[in-house]
Amino acid sequence: MSNPQRPAPGPPTLPVIEEVSAGGLVVDAIDGVAQAAIIARRNRGGRLEWCLPKGHLEAGESPAQAAVREIREETGISGQVVKRLGVIDYWFLGEGHRVHKIVHHYLLSAQGGLLTAENDPDAEAEDAAWVPLDQLRERLAYPNERRLVQVARRLLGGTG
Repeated sequence: MSNPQRPAPGPPTLPVIEEVSAGGLVVDAIDGVAQAAIIARRNRGGRLEWCLPKGHLEAGESPAQAAVREIREETGISGQVVKRLGVIDYWFLGEGHRVHKIVHHYLLSAQGGLLTAENDPDAEAEDAAWVPLDQLRERLAYPNERRLVQVARRLLGGTG
């Protein structure tokens, strides 16, 4: 009687959920200084972190349209897309699944509005602030977002 070989048991493979979001850097000149509107939100551990505004695409929405909408909802600032900055792609664990998140980022020029996090329909943004571009590296929590700021500064004629 033969005994077919079976693979050694290992940890169960978690299902993968794909999520697509969009957001970016909305920039305005305030008192002659290029500044960007960023938001503060709680991370999964409950710590407040400053980051670029972003959120999920709604049905029928392109990433650029979602970026404009999400930035307006989370910061109160209406913007117009100037250029695509790049994509951040990362993984994290959810409850009983792994999430593969893809976030499309854009550079936008501010077209109007008043800076506020009060109108965020998801109430994720707890605060919003204008921050000079040359201070964003120290303020933003995530290295990938700091790299996108360098790209934006080069596009705007800064040093990066």
